[in-house]
Amino acid sequence: MPDDATPDPYTDPLAFGQRMQILRTRRGLSRPVVAGLLGMSPSWVKQVETGQIGMPKLPVILRIAELLRVRDLSDLTGDQSAPVELFVGPGHSRLPAVRNAVNALTLNADQEAPSTEHLAARLTKAWAARHQAANHREVLGELLPGLIRDAQLAVRQSDSASARRAAQAALSEVYSLAQFFIAYQPDPALLWRVAERGMVAAQESEDPHAIGVAAWLAAQAHRDTGPDHFDAADSMALEALAYMERFLPEADERVHAIAGALQFEAAYTAARRGESGTAWGWWDKAQATARHLSATYYHPVTSFSQAIMGAHAVTVAVELRAGGESVRQAVAADATAIPSRPRLARHRIEEARAYHLDGQAETALATLEKAHKAAPETIKYNGYARRIVLEETESKFPARRQRAAALAGQLGLLAA
Repeated sequence: MPDDATPDPYTDPLAFGQRMQILRTRRGLSRPVVAGLLGMSPSWVKQVETGQIGMPKLPVILRIAELLRVRDLSDLTGDQSAPVELFVGPGHSRLPAVRNAVNALTLNADQEAPSTEHLAARLTKAWAARHQAANHREVLGELLPGLIRDAQLAVRQSDSASARRAAQAALSEVYSLAQFFIAYQPDPALLWRVAERGMVAAQESEDPHAIGVAAWLAAQAHRDTGPDHFDAADSMALEALAYMERFLPEADERVHAIAGALQFEAAYTAARRGESGTAWGWWDKAQATARHLSATYYHPVTSFSQAIMGAHAVTVAVELRAGGESVRQAVAADATAIPSRPRLARHRIEEARAYHLDGQAETALATLEKAHKAAPETIKYNGYARRIVLEETESKFPARRQRAAALAGQLGLLAA
């Protein structure tokens, strides 16, 4: 390794402070920025990193892990004896079958491809099942191998340019569905492979809706990779919006909805940066787009709708770490208007983050219990929910510790 190379935080032995400094540097965050987001002083951060202060208590460690987007707590603490994955959920039992379907060549000329109309009908049912099922990953994991195979066959067996574009649009949508299954599971390479294939298929389709959906998912993938990829997330969302602009005057609600979803992605990324004015400015644009949709419209992929804007406001406030504003938005949002079980669970998690940020830990746990009731597989794979639960298992209040431990058991966070 060159003398000026950044050390590897996963090489033992390294102290907690050294690991924190290396991971902070890799994220491109300064000590003052980290200190501000943690509610500490820059000198405290320096003292921890230089070993003048020992490893903090678990609640602080978990806040640092969230800030640095550490996926496994042992990567930060150095304790490999009991790894705890924070932002990556457990591997689903159907993940290998989905992976195999993605990786297959599908060259079997003896099997006839279904029509794009047939694929579209299956996709409609698949999206409906995803929104209605509490165990939505199980449902998707069962459907995806066949959908991936048949959509690939449809592209290969297209007999005209127009048929091929239609098949590519269907294939792109199948890959979009697959990303909802693969996200936050322990195979990031597979997630990126599917995201890239979805974007290629969307571009080949020349369908503005397909391109918008693929860009929406790619923007999320970039943003969740960390601050170094925020510019890429913005570029993906803004370029897609610019491309779609000329189609909007005559577009149907699907295209308008994906445009609104992309506007919110720009708001989300700005909030992650801490840019309050920009974040709320983009939220306002998304809100204006939502108001042009019919009151009952709900986009099957992005969940964009009038009903979702309250939930989006909670997310913006939480990402800006505005505790009081986050709670005000959570109280104002109408969760009952969200028809999708996994999206409702995600909103409950964001509400829990708001309450936890505001120091209302008991309410946060109660809200996470609501998320678990709505869709257990959503909260099980959500790093923010896992972080809050783990932190509260260390609470000084016995009743709260017991409540958090019960939820940790349901999420599979406790060793058997």
